[in-house]
Amino acid sequence: MEVNDALVDNLSNLARLKFEPSERAEILRDLQGMISFVDKLNELRTEGVEPLMHMSGRLNILREDIPGGSVSREEALGNAPQSDGSFFRVPKVISNPSK
Repeated sequence: MEVNDALVDNLSNLARLKFEPSERAEILRDLQGMISFVDKLNELRTEGVEPLMHMSGRLNILREDIPGGSVSREEALGNAPQSDGSFFRVPKVISNPSK
């Protein structure tokens, strides 16, 4: 697969990414490296190899999901730097660019 400026433009549009023109060469190089890696993997003979669900042959090695005790709301909020009595108060991290 050929990695060119049109492909990078299309992918950046689909992913809603914006980057500086000076970054284009690095992005082209990285994308070509990823595609070369996948092409190298495609050279492997995988006929008769079953897909893995887990890396171990052991099944059900996880603990039982048993509900346990938890802290009360008052205990949890007691450790909070800021709260309104019912919820944690945190700084706003998302802004509305349309305003």
